[in-house]
Amino acid sequence: MLRAAGAVASAAIPEPCASTAWQKRGVVLAPAEDWEGGHIQNFTCPAEPLAGDRWRLWYSACGKKYLIAYAEGTAGGPFKKFPARCTPGEPGEGPFTIGHLPDKWSPVQVVHIHLRNGRHRIYFWAHGPGIARFLAADSDDGKRYTVIDPHRPVLYHPSDRAAHSIPSPDGTLIHKNPSPARPANEPLALSRLISNDATNIYQLPDGSFEMYSVALLSVPRDDPAYMPHDNAPGLLRVIDRYTSPDGLHFEDRKRVIQRDARDPVDQQFYYLASTLTPKGRVGMLGHYRCQAQTMDLEWCFSPDGATWHRPRRTAWLPRGDEKQPDSYGIYSGGFLVQRDRRWHLFYTAVNSAHNHKHSHGQPRTVIMLATTGSLWA
Repeated sequence: MLRAAGAVASAAIPEPCASTAWQKRGVVLAPAEDWEGGHIQNFTCPAEPLAGDRWRLWYSACGKKYLIAYAEGTAGGPFKKFPARCTPGEPGEGPFTIGHLPDKWSPVQVVHIHLRNGRHRIYFWAHGPGIARFLAADSDDGKRYTVIDPHRPVLYHPSDRAAHSIPSPDGTLIHKNPSPARPANEPLALSRLISNDATNIYQLPDGSFEMYSVALLSVPRDDPAYMPHDNAPGLLRVIDRYTSPDGLHFEDRKRVIQRDARDPVDQQFYYLASTLTPKGRVGMLGHYRCQAQTMDLEWCFSPDGATWHRPRRTAWLPRGDEKQPDSYGIYSGGFLVQRDRRWHLFYTAVNSAHNHKHSHGQPRTVIMLATTGSLWA
């Protein structure tokens, strides 16, 4: 559980670099392909250094429909894009294919992990008719991926047909009646696996996995935290941590970040991305101010992944002004990358409110880069 900052000696929590230590390098990836539909995001997605000064950026197209992809190139230079080719049968040939994904299921928010056993795995949220679930797919060569079991996912969104009429561990229930669209032979969701999206997952040095996802808490209309203009007005977003030996079956779930007495009433937490360092885990927390519909990146710290400290509670990487692509929101990638003596953060920049009711100019989402020489003061 989140502890108040005073509960831990300040010397035990390293000081982060100042927000002014970050240098924004501008837009590195913008939607230009028809299949991207004018909007892309690398929210929860990794950035991987390649030979020379090149990068592989995993990302999602989220305009016309959801589709995951990766792009390879240099920051500030051209990138070549590789969208996933998805099939319900065996994965096809090509640089990035996914098989055993049912027809009309669209993937988004991809996480790629080069497993310690040498294989590759991707995780993503699949959306389709009655479908909103977090799937895993494995590959021997990093090109051809096979979904492990689309009907026994890693997580379920509460709107998924298999999660209807099943309350979350907090008692939240969005759909009270069973879904008539669920096939009779499809297993019902397990309560402990019901979560919102915005999921980050990591393989740890010992080979086990930890995952941070968003739990939803219900609030009545007369609660000050009820925000009628939000896209989920009666729900609060908090962060849970899951652990698993294999990254497929998650038994343990624990609340790690939620609003406390030091937070404003409209404070919610949209995501938690973690970077493992010799000092502990550096967290990039989705600091969501529901009243203003803005998303900031808040610094937090954990020695073990289970206890998180939030001494700053402000933006670590400030949003831009109204003329900048990140004027309304910053959504981090999956983790920070140290390269060439600098730390790199690729992030999704948003110039429109979370509820899409206001924007600074034409709504746009792009991927930007910021760097700093050190994460520490």
